[in-house]
Amino acid sequence: MIIKDVNLETVCGITSKLPENTQPEFAFAGKSNVGKSSLINALMNRKSYARISAQPGKTQTINFYHINDTLYYVDLPGYGYAKANVEVKAKWGKMIEDYLHRSKMLKCVFLLIDIRHEPSSNDKLMYDWIVSQGYQPVIIATKADKIKRSQLQKQMKVLRVGLDVGTDVLMIPFSAETKQGREEIWDYIERLAEA
Repeated sequence: MIIKDVNLETVCGITSKLPENTQPEFAFAGKSNVGKSSLINALMNRKSYARISAQPGKTQTINFYHINDTLYYVDLPGYGYAKANVEVKAKWGKMIEDYLHRSKMLKCVFLLIDIRHEPSSNDKLMYDWIVSQGYQPVIIATKADKIKRSQLQKQMKVLRVGLDVGTDVLMIPFSAETKQGREEIWDYIERLAEA
């Protein structure tokens, strides 16, 4: 996918009304600090358009990035952020839930999970919850450059077992450093956008 044009078009906070877009949307979910902003920047072919922070819980809004005037990348707030209070977490959850229910143009939810670790209870909860909303999430196994190549298949299996999913669920290893997996994700998005 050749990225010609990127525009942060809409930022939705807890009280904002969601936009009624008429072009395909692709949402990115994952716990805080899993590398969502890094993935989105890599997919937009930009260094730091989506703000990256060492401090987890930075994305507290739903951000709609308009790509090439044809589709949207939707950055959802990170979940499982320990320092956010219960009330704030509940509001973020409600915001994500509203979005999944209301978007008429959502084609796919990408769920990002750190390839180095077993999925957390929050990851499992999020996976099952996305499925219960009627979507089959694509798993993006982030930080693939942080493990040895020889460990890749073993770690992918750890994710599959931890999430209790079979090989029919699409899982793409990704590295923001090496851009491993980027072409595969782009191809998948392009196929769905045209469907």
